[in-house]
Amino acid sequence: MRAADIATVVRVLLAVAIAYMILAKFSALAVIILIAVVISLDAFDGFLAVSEESRGRFSLTSYIRALLGNRRLSRQASAIKHRIAKSAKHGARMDVGGDRAVEYIFWMVFTYLNIVPLFVMALVIIRHSFVDAVMGSKGTSSKMKTGFAKAVYSSNLGRGGINVLKFLTFSYLALVYISGYPLMAGYILTAFLVVYIMARGAAELYESM
Repeated sequence: MRAADIATVVRVLLAVAIAYMILAKFSALAVIILIAVVISLDAFDGFLAVSEESRGRFSLTSYIRALLGNRRLSRQASAIKHRIAKSAKHGARMDVGGDRAVEYIFWMVFTYLNIVPLFVMALVIIRHSFVDAVMGSKGTSSKMKTGFAKAVYSSNLGRGGINVLKFLTFSYLALVYISGYPLMAGYILTAFLVVYIMARGAAELYESM
């Protein structure tokens, strides 16, 4: 198993542990730190895949610079990822599967706790199910052509934005349950996150047509 796939498995297991910590009203600070770790691992497993494919020539510093917008390094990282998609056929799907598992775990916890309405989780699951099926048949979800799709989905800003919003939303919802924070702000963050998820899904579907 590739190092990136191991990181994906670790990410999912850690999300399960966090879910139980939330239910047990464990330390809010520890929960928030671990949520940050889980979401950060999404980028780290990408680095592991690129580093392994390049035989260590593409360093962590170079990967971070690529994520921060260095065009030359970003093109190099994209080229390596396209090679990975051809040589490790299940690699990209494993990454997406890990993303979905982690996200579903958090949605299920907050729905179970009656913090997030059931229809929100249903919308997210339906969106992911159909969009992932369409994009899976296409083979990749990174080759976006339109400006909107590149901005909300395949750009570093778009990918980073969704992860930051997930961190803020899930962390705050955890604080609602553990520390009694006001729920209204949680609803606002949830609404922004769901709209962002739907916008990215719309971009993917449009690109697949």
